[in-house]
Amino acid sequence: MTERTMQPAGLRASLRGKGAVPRGTYDGSFFRRRTLAIVAAAVVFVALGAVSGTFVGFDSIQAILDVPGGLVWMATQFVPSLPSLDKLGTILPALGSTILASIASSCTAAVLAYICAVLGSRSVGVGGPVPLVVRGVASLFRNIPVVAWAFILLFSFKQSEFTGFFALFLTSFGYLTRCFLESADEMSTGPVEALRATGATYGQIVAHAVIPLSITSVVSWVLYMIETNIRDATLIGILTGTGIGFVFDIYYKSFRYDVAGLVVLAIIVVCIACELVSNYVRRRIL
Repeated sequence: MTERTMQPAGLRASLRGKGAVPRGTYDGSFFRRRTLAIVAAAVVFVALGAVSGTFVGFDSIQAILDVPGGLVWMATQFVPSLPSLDKLGTILPALGSTILASIASSCTAAVLAYICAVLGSRSVGVGGPVPLVVRGVASLFRNIPVVAWAFILLFSFKQSEFTGFFALFLTSFGYLTRCFLESADEMSTGPVEALRATGATYGQIVAHAVIPLSITSVVSWVLYMIETNIRDATLIGILTGTGIGFVFDIYYKSFRYDVAGLVVLAIIVVCIACELVSNYVRRRIL
């Protein structure tokens, strides 16, 4: 005898009266409500886009019509030519300088960020006001865009390699500190508690528990930061007059679009190569 037949007739009637759906019966109200919610969200999204576009004077229809012409212009003007290959002697050293600056800023920031993250961690930190101070500094540095840092530092250090390095370093420090804090707080506290129970010092706990447990995550975040800084360093170079960004700016403003296209192509190749290497290293350590 099934569950439905075992129910008294009066109980089944009361359930139907209350709008309850018997087991095995299709209820389309849930899907209707979900569809209406999705449609309402889409309408709100489109309405917000239309209001914002009208406020700033953006003509979406004209923009769509201009897309084919823009793509044709890019395909004809930014294609590297044979004469542009003669500029590789200028492009490659600047590209190498950008890569080295990105790696140096990321690694330097990673070392300091890891020290601050360990000291400011809620699970393995030193306690007191240190966690609050570390998180506040990390949030401040992370929420200021790298372009803003470049503009601020230009007044102090002028256009130089150090200005670009320092701007990348400050942003990387804030971002990595936040990431390392999350990694330290999420790791298992069992080994840490075991070492504390044996009377190990704070340095021994960090060396034998914190670093081995978090090193995989740390390496992954540093590799990601190097990738990001290589991309950001191009824009920073335009502002600071250094690196591959400065070379691109010179040829672009000189209407040498073929050479500027070669610079863009070189940047794309480097970014893809860096991502492939980073993914390979992550697969090996994870």
